[in-house]
Amino acid sequence: MKEGALLNNRYQLLERLGSGGMADVFRARDLMLDRYVAIKVLRKDYTANPGFQERFRQEARAAANLSHPNIVTVHDYGVAEEQIYIVMEYIPGTDLKSLLRKRGRFTVDEAIPLMVQACAGIGYAHRAGLVHCDIKPHNMLVMPDQRLKVTDFGIARALATIHPDERSEVVWGSPQYFSPEQAAGEAPSPASDVYSLGVVLYEMLSGMPPFTAPTAEELARLHIEAQPIPINEYVPDVPSTLEEIVMKVLSKEPSARYRTADQLGRVLLKFGTRRDDDPTVAALALTPEAMASYQVQEAPTIPPPAPAPVSVPAPVRLDPKPASSEEEIDWVTVGLGLLALLALGGLIPFWMWIYFSYNPPIR
Repeated sequence: MKEGALLNNRYQLLERLGSGGMADVFRARDLMLDRYVAIKVLRKDYTANPGFQERFRQEARAAANLSHPNIVTVHDYGVAEEQIYIVMEYIPGTDLKSLLRKRGRFTVDEAIPLMVQACAGIGYAHRAGLVHCDIKPHNMLVMPDQRLKVTDFGIARALATIHPDERSEVVWGSPQYFSPEQAAGEAPSPASDVYSLGVVLYEMLSGMPPFTAPTAEELARLHIEAQPIPINEYVPDVPSTLEEIVMKVLSKEPSARYRTADQLGRVLLKFGTRRDDDPTVAALALTPEAMASYQVQEAPTIPPPAPAPVSVPAPVRLDPKPASSEEEIDWVTVGLGLLALLALGGLIPFWMWIYFSYNPPIR
């Protein structure tokens, strides 16, 4: 497929945006709706496989159901000139991999907001029952205003069709970014996407992925067996709390990671709102109790505590009920007090009568 081609009398290919082993991506114009779109055109050898056509059609339909501000929207799917194509929202921006090549690495303050957005989009897909399976910086588009959108859900699969014991001779994902279980040919899960997000975050902070090797086979072995070099050996000023989060995400065992991208995103969001190295922040980010709380509800933004005077400890409120503007009157106590007062007042004349009976006044 070349620039200038017209797909199904509707989509005019304007310029090639990129090429890969699986497809070419073009900026195009939707003549029917008069708007710019991005179109991924798959290679002919993929199109010639009927099984692949059906699988891709199902995945394109599933991706089209995703509607989230951090996911590139899928508009259409079709076949033209014996090639499958998928029509997506056009994003004026640069992929994260190109930015990494240009800049080398990101600071913590730059990396966290982008990764939180990536986690939000992928977490939404996880809630919809989809695994991305191919998370890498190439599939994250960063717009000039620093908004990030995740693209290429073309190889995602519905979780309902994946069996825990499924294995495949085909390795899902890109070797530098896939999880140990993907490297072993096992079915991917949301935790696999979380691992890939950890690889991307590691690369953003350090300037290089955790594992590099000349062959895909060696990369797969490293993901399965090797431990990554701590980030602070590359960048000493990376907070220890953030490094612990990244190393947890890169655990070999899926159950040792955060189970979904939502959980990772909430942990990073909390870290971003409290950048001090308080050990309580690390506990919030890493304990199973914190993970459970992120599953149930959004983590609240915790303002920093106000400093208390050194000589006077800050008051601690133990009563969970709100303070009332009026004191409640205990009428039983008041009544008993009045009775006691009346009784005392009645005894005074009685004792005076007894006293004067035995001690009459002298006239």
